[in-house]
Amino acid sequence: MIRRHSYCIFAVVIIGLSGCKPEEFTYEDNPVPPYDEISTILVQNYINRMYIDLIGREPTDAEMERDVSILEGDSLSPEIRIQVIQNLVLNTDTIDGLTYRGQYHQKLYTDLKARFLEGASDAILYERYGVLRSSAINDSINGNWVSYSINQAAAERLLDVLDCPEQLESGEIDVREACTRMIWNAIYDQINMNSFNFVNATFDDLYQRFPTQAEFDVSYNIVEYNQPNLIFGMSASDKESYIEALLWNPEWKEGMVRWQFRSMLARDPSDAEILEGLIQFDMNLWTSDIQTYILQSDEYAGF
Repeated sequence: MIRRHSYCIFAVVIIGLSGCKPEEFTYEDNPVPPYDEISTILVQNYINRMYIDLIGREPTDAEMERDVSILEGDSLSPEIRIQVIQNLVLNTDTIDGLTYRGQYHQKLYTDLKARFLEGASDAILYERYGVLRSSAINDSINGNWVSYSINQAAAERLLDVLDCPEQLESGEIDVREACTRMIWNAIYDQINMNSFNFVNATFDDLYQRFPTQAEFDVSYNIVEYNQPNLIFGMSASDKESYIEALLWNPEWKEGMVRWQFRSMLARDPSDAEILEGLIQFDMNLWTSDIQTYILQSDEYAGF
């Protein structure tokens, strides 16, 4: 790539100096990517991967032909890649009864369940809901109102998980709330039984790291003994408030960036990439903003 650099010598100021002399430098290790030489097969592979990662399916022949034409028609520029990506995230046109936007949020919901709930199916969530709801009904019949409240609340939290895709799509909740629901439910408790495992799992799932010993000690006492304390500058005295403190800690956002890099590129982001990902994500708390930043890159595209 040829870049122009202007320089001046300021040791002596000469009145009437007309300007600075331009000099050309050639950087051999910074070539302009030859996008016009990229084969259609590579473009098709890029589109196929994009569809699978964003909406959980391969493109139809018509979609593939359309998107190849769009991308190649603008020389695979980053701007046109973002346009194709955003179409999959935001488009509300109905195709076979489904919108791209609806498919995107269903895929995001599936990915969140894979991250937090080991991919538990909706059938499992409904089954566990039925068990808890039946217990609550029996408690009410027997006049055991304390147990009724506990079981009914646990049942409703599972319904909150099941409502995530629709409410994410409508904007009723954001992804922070979705992550909260993925942790604050009976399935997550069953997967990570006892407070020792629960504390380690929440740090690993949210921050992509395990707690320090000091963090673990404070967290364990909050979860196990309901012992009030400060965690990440917030007061917590039970499991629910502990989860809230973890989700409102700024490191949660960094964990979201790391999660997407590991999912999309199978590697950890650099410090610069974390910073840029946070800048994108901070605007709206849309996971798609992190994904767009990654998916428009040459590394992801394979160009």
